[in-house]
Amino acid sequence: MKLSVLDLASIGDGESVGQSLQGCVAVAQAAERLGYTRVWYAEHHNSKTIASSAPAVLIAHVAAHTSTIRLGAGGVMLPNHSPLVIAEQFGTLASLHPGRIDLGLGRAPGTDQAAFMAMRRDPRSSDRFAEDVLELQAFLGDESKVPTVVATPGKGTNVPLYVLGSSLFGAQLAAALGLPFAFASHFAPQMLHQALHIYRERFNPSAQLAAPYAMAAMGVICADNDEDAQRQFQRRRRMFVRHRFTNGGREITDEQVDQVLASPNAAVIDEIFTYAAVGTPDVVSGRIREFRAATQVDEVITSHYADSTAARVRSLELTAQATGLAELSVA
Repeated sequence: MKLSVLDLASIGDGESVGQSLQGCVAVAQAAERLGYTRVWYAEHHNSKTIASSAPAVLIAHVAAHTSTIRLGAGGVMLPNHSPLVIAEQFGTLASLHPGRIDLGLGRAPGTDQAAFMAMRRDPRSSDRFAEDVLELQAFLGDESKVPTVVATPGKGTNVPLYVLGSSLFGAQLAAALGLPFAFASHFAPQMLHQALHIYRERFNPSAQLAAPYAMAAMGVICADNDEDAQRQFQRRRRMFVRHRFTNGGREITDEQVDQVLASPNAAVIDEIFTYAAVGTPDVVSGRIREFRAATQVDEVITSHYADSTAARVRSLELTAQATGLAELSVA
């Protein structure tokens, strides 16, 4: 069973952005040591608690402090950018760190409406997502689709592309283009099984991929005791309430969070954690194995929701040990 990591570059309570980003290095170094397949960073904007707004820059920093683990974007929100610029960024990364760079692509803005406007994003850009993926793939390949325009660095690096999704669209596109598909079931579980079915059923082999390669994500908090795991989980649950119910940039109070969690709205929050694995190593290992068996994915992406860098590293360690990953990496 392949396990990977989605690192949200979380900014902990009382932690600076710089400390959070250095925490990403510690997490990646632990993941490398423990035998995880890859670490990805997702493009988010206008968040007070997530520091991964510039994935390419973060990947470059982490890659310089690791040696073997694959690193990538999970993902770049392509409609926010021109394919040429992303090809140049990831072509640069691939040239500096050959064989270690992935490029996952999504079509959501990765932000709210205000930041959407601040990025000068064209509201129609999502409609061109499929065409932009192909243009980007060509820039990274041997022949550009744009006459006289070459990505340097980029051309010939053939950075592997992954399509990300939380709906059926991504599954359909990944299948049509013959690319690996990663489903964001750690926050949008509703269409997971249907999306995986569509992807596998409609997959067309490509130069990059001969057979379907499916990935799916789940939230994880693995701790030495259940009390600590549940404490961290409740903190994460409250953070999702604040994110979901904040209005006009004004954060809701602790009392209002309590009211939401005591109301029927709590069901909306709890649905997000449908595939979360929270508890001691035996519990977490069992949940991951159940998830893998139910989905038959080729790779499980774990997003560790722990509340500090030290706790995230510990969650990685305990999960690796409980699933046998750490023993395999040593062997």
